[in-house]
Amino acid sequence: MQVAARLNNLRMTPRKIRLVTSLVKGMDAKQAQSQLRFMNKKAAAIVLKLLNSGLSNAKHNFNLSEDNFYISSLQVEAGPSLKRWLPRAMGRATPILKRTCNINLVLEEKTPSKEIFTGIKKKSKIEKMKEAKKETGAAEKSVVEKEETISVVPEAREEKRRSTFVPKSFGDSEQSKKKFFSRQTLGNIKRVFRRKSI
Repeated sequence: MQVAARLNNLRMTPRKIRLVTSLVKGMDAKQAQSQLRFMNKKAAAIVLKLLNSGLSNAKHNFNLSEDNFYISSLQVEAGPSLKRWLPRAMGRATPILKRTCNINLVLEEKTPSKEIFTGIKKKSKIEKMKEAKKETGAAEKSVVEKEETISVVPEAREEKRRSTFVPKSFGDSEQSKKKFFSRQTLGNIKRVFRRKSI
């Protein structure tokens, strides 16, 4: 079974995080923890915290033992960059990109164990669709019954339909489009060829 943990918009460059994650990929979870604990990098503490979070997800959400996991994938993707400016000589400004990153951690079991029922049963898409059809079918029947009980004169229905009819706006017709287009092009031509002295 796979267990995931994710960290979004971390204010550190992906390049610095990848120095740490490349050492830990594919390791046992416990071995990776000890490796990260004694690594002399600022990013190591962040990745260790994420690894602990993934292991606690496995323990509390799925009742699985933490010793049975290894890091199957650890991806570091670039996030949105914050744009700042640095003043330079002669009134110039240089752009600075303060980069962010997203870390995706996936833990997988070394020896697969049986999934323990946690009390929440997930329904398949087909079951959900069937339930929705039953509910809509019941709603349609109630609407039909209400219409049968209330007798409405056909002329009143006709008037109701006419009141709901919305006429087409003037801008949608072909003639108006042609007129508008010709006016626009003529205006642009006049603007290009007008005299400078005016």
